[in-house]
Amino acid sequence: MADTTVANKTIKFIITRQDKPDAPSYTEQFEIPYRQNMNVISALMEIQRNPKKADGAGTSPVCWESNCLEEVCGACSMVINGKPRQACTALVDKLEQPIRLEPMRTFPVVRDLVINRERMFNALKRVKAWIPIDGTYDLGPGPRMAETKRQWAYELSKCMTCGVCLESCPNVNERNSFIGPAAISQVRLFNAHPTGEMNKEERLDALMEEGGIEGCGNSQNCVRSCPKGIPLTTSIAAMNKDTTKQLFKQWLGM
Repeated sequence: MADTTVANKTIKFIITRQDKPDAPSYTEQFEIPYRQNMNVISALMEIQRNPKKADGAGTSPVCWESNCLEEVCGACSMVINGKPRQACTALVDKLEQPIRLEPMRTFPVVRDLVINRERMFNALKRVKAWIPIDGTYDLGPGPRMAETKRQWAYELSKCMTCGVCLESCPNVNERNSFIGPAAISQVRLFNAHPTGEMNKEERLDALMEEGGIEGCGNSQNCVRSCPKGIPLTTSIAAMNKDTTKQLFKQWLGM
């Protein structure tokens, strides 16, 4: 016999929407049938299949981003019940209702829950968050990384550019150009690589420019909110030390 309690159960949502980047935001309420093991993404898919508000009036489907659905790509970042996180791992059964969905406001809103992460990607370009190699010929096997270094470097490599750490940081906003914790941590990662360290000084110089590491106010919101548990504040402290050394070397002409 079917569980009538589950059969009659519904989930209530209050979703902040925005029709285009320069349009005002507004909220709409939705109520959908409950299913066991639902996450926020599956609920949004249900609303997309039948875009009707809680009062029965029709509306346009809610726009959001998602890809991997297993907390790897970082695309489905949004603010859920006041907390920036991944929608794919936000289980409905563990959320207080009505479930409130909002876009992350650190980034420009494209439409509804879809945001433009260009600020974050530009920060990664600024610090050259990659290993530059000449692909015109075979370089042979790369240098090995010590196991002790590889272990903590692997933790830094888990970054999925979801933007949650920037959303949580009070120093990342439209009033300043702070590069943000993710890019700082990636400098530490690529400077630790045996090949990447050849460009170590360039990356540190980028952190010493306006909007660089000096913009960190040590609120530590980033490390508490990171869905992958990346030790962001440890990276910031390490890069603060390295940029200080770099500054003294420049002063002494070394």
